[in-house]
Amino acid sequence: MSSMSAPEPGSAPPAPPVPLAALLARPDLGLRLLSGPEDVPLHWVHTSEMADPCPYLLGGELLMTAGVQLTDPAHYVGRVVEAGAAALAFGVTPVWDTVPPELVAACGRHGLPLVEVPPRTPFTAVARALWRLMAEARLHELRRVTEAQQSLAAAAARPAPVPAVLGALASRLGGRAVLFGVDGTESAAAGREVPVEAARALRDLAGVLGPRPGGPASASGDGGGLRLAAYALGGGDGLTLGVATERRGPGDHTIAGVAVVLLSLLTAPHRGADVTVRDGALVRLLLGVAPAEVAGALGPGPWTVVHARGGDGTPFAAASLAAALGTPLMDAGTGAGAEDATGTGAEGTASAGAEGATDTGAAGATASGPGVPGRARPGTVRLLLPSSTAVTAQQGWTLGASAPVAASELAAGDAQAARALRRAEASRAALVRHRAHGFAALVDRDEAAAYAREVLAPLTGPLTETLRVWLSLHGSWDRTAVALEIHRNTVRQRIARCATLLDRDLDDPDVRMELWFALRAP
Repeated sequence: MSSMSAPEPGSAPPAPPVPLAALLARPDLGLRLLSGPEDVPLHWVHTSEMADPCPYLLGGELLMTAGVQLTDPAHYVGRVVEAGAAALAFGVTPVWDTVPPELVAACGRHGLPLVEVPPRTPFTAVARALWRLMAEARLHELRRVTEAQQSLAAAAARPAPVPAVLGALASRLGGRAVLFGVDGTESAAAGREVPVEAARALRDLAGVLGPRPGGPASASGDGGGLRLAAYALGGGDGLTLGVATERRGPGDHTIAGVAVVLLSLLTAPHRGADVTVRDGALVRLLLGVAPAEVAGALGPGPWTVVHARGGDGTPFAAASLAAALGTPLMDAGTGAGAEDATGTGAEGTASAGAEGATDTGAAGATASGPGVPGRARPGTVRLLLPSSTAVTAQQGWTLGASAPVAASELAAGDAQAARALRRAEASRAALVRHRAHGFAALVDRDEAAAYAREVLAPLTGPLTETLRVWLSLHGSWDRTAVALEIHRNTVRQRIARCATLLDRDLDDPDVRMELWFALRAP
């Protein structure tokens, strides 16, 4: 094992670097490689005409220059290499008619890729092309992570969930996944075989974690020509997950974190048969099964749905929160669903505010079908607790809790918890509970729902949710913008659009009261 370090925390993969070859392959740019390899990764792009740009470089850049102050190519290249730049792009004309031969020679000596930028190609075109390639790579990585999460969740619902999760993890990462016992022996493994040296290094890396209180939760290193990573499970009996792969993608740590949470739940000590059945029911529910089909396994309830945002960014934060609240029933998914649906209608497009604000208001129905809880906003953890279990504020987390609901009404509880979380974030409260009593409880539910549909029919999903949040926060533009994570100008435009479509004066308190009751109707 040649090195060891703690993986960087994060719930979402960063933008992957783009190989220089991808830029060179763009015919519209007309770039030409004069020296060095073409497979170096580019993390960003920077333009500088300083004689010594070294103090302003972070490393990994494609540094672009027209050589305005280039007097000593050898010294210049040495400083660029010292700063850690990935490649140098030199634009010819109007300062230089050709790339200086001394610059080509210096880059060749240092192995620094040197790219010629033709006169017809502005530097901004190169920068824009790189950012587009990085955006495409990030989108591809996010899709890969999402598909891997779905695969792991499906594996956890199989009859032999632990081997199935290990197999799914090894398949998604293209390597080997091993579950180590507290004594370092392999409890289970999946994936292709690895060299003896790599297997030994992985076992040693897992041994670094161990069951010591306060010890490291994860570690990474190299061994046998493979990239290695180890993660301590949260079950409390010293189990460790080890992963060996040929390469490590930006989203691999996130995928492994999901597997850690699932394996921690599946291998937790003192798990009774009823808990195992409930875990399987929860996974089925999250995969889109109607609540009525799993109500028998979950129990009749009542249940409390909790939405939470925060934590320390590690893949173990959600499991720690679940343990603190006393429930193994947790969903730490990061995909956007019903509560974060983007408006695509005419009103949603027209309401985009200044500064390129994104229209991210919530739709009123769940994305996974009627009666089925949809996914929460990215970064939101969802938990299911018996209503008899007290929901208390947790340090570092913002919580929204639903009213007690039956297992067949989990979709309604899910929406209540989402709205409560938005109010908690807007008011900077650690915990907000759904309020389900008052005059609204005196009205027949079916009649109220029918009237609400009629009143709110002209509004799209984003407009409906914006109006709901705006009224709940007493007409505050700023707090509504914070709660919906959009620009305050977008809030103003949406509320004005609501007033036009509803043909009502939203400054009238009677109108506000009537709309509020309609928005709260089941």
